[in-house]
Amino acid sequence: MKFTENHFLGCLLVIAILTGILIAGCTQPQTTPATPAPTPVATTAAPIPAPTPAAATPTPAPTAATTTVAATPAPTPVVHETNTLLIATTTSLYDTKLLDSIQDIYERETGVHLKITAQGTGIAIQIATRGDCDLLLVHSPSQEKAFIDKGLGINQRCFAYNYFEVVGPANDPAGVRDLTPEAAFKKIRGLGLNNTPNVFFASRGDGSGTHTAEQAIWARAGFNYTKDVATSGPWYLSVGKGMGDTLVVADQKGAYTLTDEGTFLAFKKQLSLMPLITNKPTLLNRYSAIAVNPAKNPNVNIVQADRFINWLTGAEGMQILSDYGKDKYGKALFTPLTPSVCKVTPFNCTCSGVVSPF
Repeated sequence: MKFTENHFLGCLLVIAILTGILIAGCTQPQTTPATPAPTPVATTAAPIPAPTPAAATPTPAPTAATTTVAATPAPTPVVHETNTLLIATTTSLYDTKLLDSIQDIYERETGVHLKITAQGTGIAIQIATRGDCDLLLVHSPSQEKAFIDKGLGINQRCFAYNYFEVVGPANDPAGVRDLTPEAAFKKIRGLGLNNTPNVFFASRGDGSGTHTAEQAIWARAGFNYTKDVATSGPWYLSVGKGMGDTLVVADQKGAYTLTDEGTFLAFKKQLSLMPLITNKPTLLNRYSAIAVNPAKNPNVNIVQADRFINWLTGAEGMQILSDYGKDKYGKALFTPLTPSVCKVTPFNCTCSGVVSPF
């Protein structure tokens, strides 16, 4: 092909156009739109701290030394003052107001202040075991013996007795009036398990002397208390309180219950319950005074504990026990224990003789 001047000029034109396009592409601004700024949001939260720089010291793995456990506060120590006697006792002596009467007389005559904590016998013994009282006034021979056998108690003196009673609704829906306690318990349980209407048993359920006596009756009736009674059904009501409160619950529910004679007489006017089984030999209810052994708990006030035991088992204490309740209830709530009866069956205990140190 012959290359003419016109061809040459055409080539130059094409080269010029291409060169212009290339120059334009290199000089145009970027067209990618800018990312809009975030819209601010109001907040009341505390500012988030900046992350820890990578160069910061790493947190060590937890060890026993760095584990934080909330400490259990130490119990407040009980102060045993020279002129104060700390008594832990069963609720029956308290609910009957006997201890109120004794306290008034004893403090007036001796100038010694009595501080009284009324719990079930089981809890009272726990208090004594810790050395948080000087003297026990309780009524559970088996628990008392265990306490003394461990060397925790000394100078035991029996000072009074009455009887436990089985009380219940006046119409006696289980028909247990005048049965033996064991036969009555067996019948109440059988009817309760069969969902017989209005047949319930209310238990203190608190490890008290009365609760221990109740469990002994169930055992003599042939039952394992834990397996056969305590969790056997809604007929059995575990109240977990003192004798007075248990009587009120039994009255409200129309239930049978085991009570000491003194507390029942003290609450009788506010109850519709009636005594159904009384004065049975197996229902004997004996009360004891026991000093906390200073050899085990050196802070206890053994001098004041022994002085109180001697006063309670002496002529004046015995007279107060013999008379208490006659004016209000028509009979004494407690019978004082004298040397002529307390050393033989069923008491088998010491009720006289001066204890020391005095």
